[in-house]
Amino acid sequence: MDFRTSPGRSAASAGYGHTEGMPAPASSALISPRLRCGIVLRSEEDACQVVAGGEVVDVRYAPQLPGPRRERVLPGHLVAIAEASGTAVVVWRWYDAVVLSGDAELIRLWEPAHGEVGAQRRWPQEYGAGTRAYLSGGLPGADWWVAGAAVDRAEDARVELDEVGRLYTKHGMWDSAFG
Repeated sequence: MDFRTSPGRSAASAGYGHTEGMPAPASSALISPRLRCGIVLRSEEDACQVVAGGEVVDVRYAPQLPGPRRERVLPGHLVAIAEASGTAVVVWRWYDAVVLSGDAELIRLWEPAHGEVGAQRRWPQEYGAGTRAYLSGGLPGADWWVAGAAVDRAEDARVELDEVGRLYTKHGMWDSAFG
């Protein structure tokens, strides 16, 4: 599926505020993706519909996203979209979770697929009970991370895009993500 950018702006020149280009892994000098966020509206097994940069677009999943995707990627989740050579794929997903409580060490959140989860803070930020925050599992350093407060516009999300890019680069996953 084709990923469209804002009228008059290419994916490479869009200048997404918190997004930065990631270096290609040693195995491929051709893939140098840019990362940006989108909020999921609908999901199917092979692709999802997201709102990103003010547009509703369909984006296929990278093979690394575990299945069944239709059950794991739900409306409200935040996704990382990698773009390279005119192709876009979803490479990561953050759960939209409700904050139950928190202290200096751990934030307790509830998320429908995982129930109650204890997560480390990614950044020093207050999370009040009943607020929503993005929950991430699988990035180095903790079993679960609370990345940032849930937002209305994907481009305002404060999440660890750089860490996702480093994970893909370190493990040479860019080639297979676009394959």
